[in-house]
Amino acid sequence: MLRSAVLILSAAAVSHAGLLRINVEERSDVMGGKSLGPAGGYERVRAKAYFAVDPKLPQNRIIRDIDYAPKNGQGMVEFSADLYVLKPRDSAKGNGTVLFEVSNRGGRGTPGRFGYNHATTDSATNESLGDLFLLERGYTLVWLGWQADVPDQAGLLRLYAPVARDGTRPITGLVRSEFIPSQKTARMPLADRNHHAYPALETPGLKLTVRNSDAGERQEIPNTSWNFTSGRTAIEMSAGFEPGRIYEIVYHAQDPVVTGLGPAGIRDLVSFLKYGGNGVTLLGDQTEYIKRAIGFGVSQSGRFLRTFLYFGFNQDERGRKVFDGVWADVAGGGRGSFNHRFAQPSRDGHPFLNTLYPTDLFPFTDAAQTDPETGLTDGLLSKCESLGVVPKIFYTNGSYEYWGRDAALIHITLDGRADVAPAKDTRIYFMAGTQHGPGRLPPVRNSTQYLSNPNDFRPVFRALLEAMQAWLKDGKEPPPSQYPDLSSGELAPLAQLKFPKIPGVEPPAHPMNAWRADYGPEFLSKGIVSIDPPKLGKPFPVMLPQVDSDGNDKGGVRMPEVASPLGTYTGWNLRAASIGAPNELYSMVGSFIPFARVRKERAAGDARPPIEERYSGKAEYLERIDAAAADLIQRGFVLERDRDAIRGRAGQLWDFVQAAR
Repeated sequence: MLRSAVLILSAAAVSHAGLLRINVEERSDVMGGKSLGPAGGYERVRAKAYFAVDPKLPQNRIIRDIDYAPKNGQGMVEFSADLYVLKPRDSAKGNGTVLFEVSNRGGRGTPGRFGYNHATTDSATNESLGDLFLLERGYTLVWLGWQADVPDQAGLLRLYAPVARDGTRPITGLVRSEFIPSQKTARMPLADRNHHAYPALETPGLKLTVRNSDAGERQEIPNTSWNFTSGRTAIEMSAGFEPGRIYEIVYHAQDPVVTGLGPAGIRDLVSFLKYGGNGVTLLGDQTEYIKRAIGFGVSQSGRFLRTFLYFGFNQDERGRKVFDGVWADVAGGGRGSFNHRFAQPSRDGHPFLNTLYPTDLFPFTDAAQTDPETGLTDGLLSKCESLGVVPKIFYTNGSYEYWGRDAALIHITLDGRADVAPAKDTRIYFMAGTQHGPGRLPPVRNSTQYLSNPNDFRPVFRALLEAMQAWLKDGKEPPPSQYPDLSSGELAPLAQLKFPKIPGVEPPAHPMNAWRADYGPEFLSKGIVSIDPPKLGKPFPVMLPQVDSDGNDKGGVRMPEVASPLGTYTGWNLRAASIGAPNELYSMVGSFIPFARVRKERAAGDARPPIEERYSGKAEYLERIDAAAADLIQRGFVLERDRDAIRGRAGQLWDFVQAAR
């Protein structure tokens, strides 16, 4: 193990890249150094990477407030970030691909997305690495901190970036804080999810408001009823904040972090691994072995990658392509707060969580469209196309993303009347009947009205990763896009949804709305928010997957458990009455509504036939699961090695449903 060894790259190695040096804090064997597959043993590297970018280069002019960042003696803007790497000890045995995960709020979740385990902050133990799928395949796994405000929690990756200042004067601006408690509490944090907040300046006229929905009327709370904490990063109210209501305050803060240095750091690190290095320094020799790079991100991180592409960060300082493949998972139609002044990167956008932040912004589709309401013409890939750095792309979304993340906007026109095809090197895959992440067994009610959705789509992700690798390495086309569209009738507005009658169950009345939002005259050009909350124009259309007679989504990729169902799998769930707002979507969780086991247990009015009328018993059910799995294997959506895992999990679900009543 090597600790605190300063590895300084030669001037020749960094003259064309933003990476200056790597300080290694720990270097150790993974799982005692035992061989994990064809790539042999793996090592873990914890380090800190140091960067400097030239604010005059066109590739860095896209970083908001770069002109207001402090410069060193050479006129460069310096910053650093935590680095974490899992790589083959013998790099020559790897598969030649960097799988770079954009950390979700500082964490490392890739092993849990592709292995049969769940996300963790420590990716070097047997438990956290699951079935070792990624390491068996020889990937070099890399993470870099890109977010400066992550919580103070051990193991999280952080960006250490400067603040913008106008010479000797601080820069001030608007910050909006929103808070929706799930239980009565006397304290409202100004930051999202335990992140670091911008402290509120002492300015007159601040108003704390409360409303009952994203578009609801704001009611002002008397300023005699609340006060800031001593650090002015939270608000206290003795009467308490009520669960299920949206509290909001807009205040002034100073010293905005130059947030766009986060994507710049990722750009420069990946470029270094592919193109740079002196052949001696740790990781400096990777250019001999790394032939391609895949950028992967889930949720917040998927939206980050869409933003990364939109601004043109996929071109390095020498004009070369950074990521050869990009996979934005469950990002819906969103981007996010990753490159503007006083950005709060953790803020996302859901029907009843973090509403009206600059997340669901035009453009949504790869191809340029003209918004008839604003006259703006743009496309998500327009900048990359002009620079010649468009990667191969996967967009993967589930049912929740259509209900809660406006996913349909990535493949329809802005009036909702026609389909828009993805770019020629883009594939869109819809995981039918899924929530925001892989479901777990047994399904539970956790502050929701219905059981959570147990659909686990990780087998498909394992196959798609292999498909992306083959696409980049060998030019082999991946499976064709699979998503609901208007022309087939598999996509429809809420009013035309044909959800079956199920006693006590109704689809939500308030799916996510993306709005044409005005954040001020300098937001689009300079990233400066001067109107917050924004002025709202017309909403963009909301389109949802149409369902079959059981209430299960049509179209897309159906896991065997949905193709041969034991119940209705939805991308939506409702908030339990105990946490307030019971008519609103519970963010990111879907539902599982089991069929009755036998006819006599079927509730009056339930349009769905019971299990006994579908299958003669568990054996027949599993036969159908096997047949559905075989179909997915033949189509390239499941690996042969995962057939037994799918069957075993389906058997567990059968046992759960049989025992549940």
